[in-house]
Amino acid sequence: MIEDLNPQQSWELLQQNTSAILIDVRTKMEHGFVGHPIGAVHIAWKEAPDWQVNPQFVNEVKQRVTDKTAPILLLCRSGQRSLDAAKALEAVGYQRLINIVDGFEGPLDTNNHRGNLGGWRFHNLPWIQS
Repeated sequence: MIEDLNPQQSWELLQQNTSAILIDVRTKMEHGFVGHPIGAVHIAWKEAPDWQVNPQFVNEVKQRVTDKTAPILLLCRSGQRSLDAAKALEAVGYQRLINIVDGFEGPLDTNNHRGNLGGWRFHNLPWIQS
């Protein structure tokens, strides 16, 4: 089962559970230039320019997370790629998968801008950019 947590709940879980890991599944460009949560491990689910699913995604996670019961929090821009990535990890036996609802930048507002309604950055949780 994949859990949905908002950014604040996700941050609290990361603080309370030292075995929890946060994986940023966005592209290398998003991770570096838009910014990312401090301590996030970057493993892209899809990458430009072809936007195909990273065929090494599951193997890269397996290299980082050997305990299939450890909480894995997945983050993307707005919550869809991270959900897809969570489903792929669920299929290979990971048991505690958390999709961070609203992702790093949150949903679009009425002007089609992200970052004004929700997301990791909106809630002033720890983040950096390159």
